[in-house]
Amino acid sequence: MTAEDSNRIITIDAPAKINLFLQITGKRTDGYHLLESLAVFTESGDRVSVQPSDKISLSISGPFSNDLAANDPDNLVLRAANLLARTFDRRDGVEIHLEKNLPVSSGIGGGSTDAAATLRALVKIWNLDTDAIRLAEIGLSLGADVPVCLYGDTALMSGIGETVEPVCRLPHCALVLVNAGGSVPTPQVFAQWAGDFSPSRPWRGTRSYNEFIAALAARRNDLSDAAIIVAPSIGEALDCLGKSAGCDLARLSGSGGTCFGIYRDMAAARSAAAELSERNPDWWVVATEVRDAKVP
Repeated sequence: MTAEDSNRIITIDAPAKINLFLQITGKRTDGYHLLESLAVFTESGDRVSVQPSDKISLSISGPFSNDLAANDPDNLVLRAANLLARTFDRRDGVEIHLEKNLPVSSGIGGGSTDAAATLRALVKIWNLDTDAIRLAEIGLSLGADVPVCLYGDTALMSGIGETVEPVCRLPHCALVLVNAGGSVPTPQVFAQWAGDFSPSRPWRGTRSYNEFIAALAARRNDLSDAAIIVAPSIGEALDCLGKSAGCDLARLSGSGGTCFGIYRDMAAARSAAAELSERNPDWWVVATEVRDAKVP
């Protein structure tokens, strides 16, 4: 390894994934639930940096770094790196740094988006000859959300999450993300879910902001009631978001516990976020926007 190689650093954003709706449509014989979900990615998120090294290692910084162990072999970032190294028979190592800005186990795809960013960064730094389809297959073996995080743009998810269908660009809007604290393990939420399966329905594009809100209001997150049983603070967060000035829709993302509110513009979102933060100083509150461009 040359000095120039050792100093080469690749940095990839790992944006938060928000499920604007999530409907459970069935269950496979292996126990995995089938779903339909409209996913978007935000300007807020984690960040993954990689540089050549003699072994694969991970360091973590950021406001939620204490919630993860850098030496945990089950960490999705390390699993992604080790899997890609085995798949392409890479014997050289890589030093990975994760800037952890998103809450852990919070329904916004933090682990999956970190794994996806790691895969993309390693493809670049190792100059791997692969394509999006093969990388998505590798990602799926890490988790059902990794393929859509690799895609990195607004998409309709179905199956167990592995089927990713691009959708028309959504009307511009702003979001406020709220997490009242504590992780919400997905298995616990599904254990509490006792609803009927939702019918599969196509998502039709919307041209205006009002049409977009109306179309989302006709859907729901089927896991909301179960998630509130696991973490009652989710109900409080949803109530506060829904009552904030300018919020046109408040909903849980994924299996929780992060909730989101949709606002017409960033001015309204920033104002609402400031008020929510002032009233609930222990909550994680972020005003953000939906990313317009596909992640490279």
